Amino acid sequence: MGRLDGKVALISGGARGQGAAEARRFVAEGAKVVIGDVLDAEGESVAAALGDDGAFVKLDVTSEEAWQETVASTVDAFGGLHILVNNAGVLGGFTPLVRTSLDEFMRAINVNLVGTFLGMRTAVQAMRGSGGGSIVNISSTAGMWGVPFGAGYTASKFGVRGITKTAALEFGRYSIRVNSVHPGGVATEMTAAVGDDGNSDYYRAIPAGRIGTVDDITNLVLFLASDESAYCTGTEFVIDGGMQAGDVRLLPPPK
Repeated sequence: MGRLDGKVALISGGARGQGAAEARRFVAEGAKVVIGDVLDAEGESVAAALGDDGAFVKLDVTSEEAWQETVASTVDAFGGLHILVNNAGVLGGFTPLVRTSLDEFMRAINVNLVGTFLGMRTAVQAMRGSGGGSIVNISSTAGMWGVPFGAGYTASKFGVRGITKTAALEFGRYSIRVNSVHPGGVATEMTAAVGDDGNSDYYRAIPAGRIGTVDDITNLVLFLASDESAYCTGTEFVIDGGMQAGDVRLLPPPK
């Protein structure tokens, strides 16, 4: 018996990395999964590997119309919607605030925060029609503390944390739970693209002694998507290997 038997899930940003790992795990646990992403080839490849339990829909998370079409396609394909994972995101340019262009700032806001807002707003009616369910919004440790040279990213991830709480307060009456997940460093294609290979002294210094993996995060997202987390809503779940436990610079170097 799978932990998501009978559930239908929609995962934005599901074509690669964390989202693709979630899609595969959800299907393994009994769910039907729709992947929404702008990466056509990668998304279709992941969906094909999922067989009859998966489908791909092109989704620009900043578009109201695209969200409406994607949610409608999900319900048409699998008969309902119980789980939404707002996973799509961008990192931003990592430039000093005074040199950050408005376009750069707004790109992070639009994809990370507006995309999450539109996803929740669009999906809630379909989830109500399915008897309720769970929304999991992927934020970041940057939604818990400031990150230098990441004004847009930090603002967007704090925003995801805040809007999660508002949605939890409003959606509880519909038996819909809403929580945010706040990963620290995770080894994915996106982090590798900005030079974070997880081999720095920083990761070796944190209590877990390593960078996070997509499986680490997927385990938490699966718990929040499942009925095992039935009394969890409006909460931020930090999963960072102990990054925020204290100042790792004060620790002696690992032996």
